[in-house]
Amino acid sequence: MRIGRKATGGRYKRPKKKKSTGRQGQTRIVKLGDIKRRFIDSRGNAKKHVLIAGNVCNVVVNGKTQKTKITNVIETPSNVFLARQNVLMKGAIINTELGKAKITNRPSQEGQIQAVLVE
Repeated sequence: MRIGRKATGGRYKRPKKKKSTGRQGQTRIVKLGDIKRRFIDSRGNAKKHVLIAGNVCNVVVNGKTQKTKITNVIETPSNVFLARQNVLMKGAIINTELGKAKITNRPSQEGQIQAVLVE
């Protein structure tokens, strides 16, 4: 058998080299507080508008959207401790002026918070 070949004659492929594009980005945690947004460079000479802190969300009530303030985070599905720290993420149940609402988007990837009333 030749070196670098399988018993069937096929060759072994070498593993690909690590590249900077394969690296993970820094995790962004969106906290409850005064609105803070950042522009982040993304692929293809584009900019991504991300949220770092926010206290206002767009809540859908009977098919209509209303802007309302967030008072606090009641629970988060992935981690119990994140609710204590008032971290806003997808699926988190928040308390608003209109009542309990569930966040439906990813605030760390987008520049705003969207929610749907639970009650």
